Amino acid sequence: MLTKLITGTLVVAGTALLCHVPASAHSVKAEPKQAVQASLDIIETKITTKGDKAVFTTRVRGEAGKHKPDATGKFEGSSVYAYVWPTSLDSGEIGFEKKQGIVALAVTFHPDFDDAANGGKNRHVWHPHWVVLAKDAACGAGLKVIDIPAGTKPKVPKTWPGVPLLIDSPDYPTSFTGDTVDVEIPLNLINGIKGASFDGVTAGLKVNGNLHAPLLCVSDVFKVASGDLSLPGKVDTGK
Repeated sequence: MLTKLITGTLVVAGTALLCHVPASAHSVKAEPKQAVQASLDIIETKITTKGDKAVFTTRVRGEAGKHKPDATGKFEGSSVYAYVWPTSLDSGEIGFEKKQGIVALAVTFHPDFDDAANGGKNRHVWHPHWVVLAKDAACGAGLKVIDIPAGTKPKVPKTWPGVPLLIDSPDYPTSFTGDTVDVEIPLNLINGIKGASFDGVTAGLKVNGNLHAPLLCVSDVFKVASGDLSLPGKVDTGK
């Protein structure tokens, strides 16, 4: 089932990049599911533009950010929890080579390692990343953050943290207030967002215990706002 959802996402994301048919702005709303941890149970996800910023927002049934992975004391095999906005943006719009995979903004928490830009520390706080995802059957949920092969030097953003993954560590303002997580991004850094489609996901990721590719897998999907990863959300650009 999940493989079908992922395949559908790749098709939809690719189609969205080619089609620029105007659509009414709307969020993605979801019915609560008691089987999902309340702090990870998405109720609504949306992207809006306000002035010179884009605001990514997810609202959950419980207290946003309350549930975190346990520390293991080592990098290999460690876990990551994430609030994720998969989008139809092209990877070239966030500083990587074009057409690399599914571009997603993720707010993550991982107590066993740091991956901030320029050697900064971030294992103790929720923080944002851009990630580029692709299918991989070796991963529990069928998706991975794309690996950078040894010996290659692809185009990466200035805030790339130096790990062999298509991941960026920008310092965007990120806040948790009650049941809501918000991330603010300057519009001049993501011009394509106004025409983008999106979805909302809460997920668990895991670092490969042998530190081999795939290095970082999506291991669990806790909730998909749309239910089918179809990226039905449309950015609200205001009046």
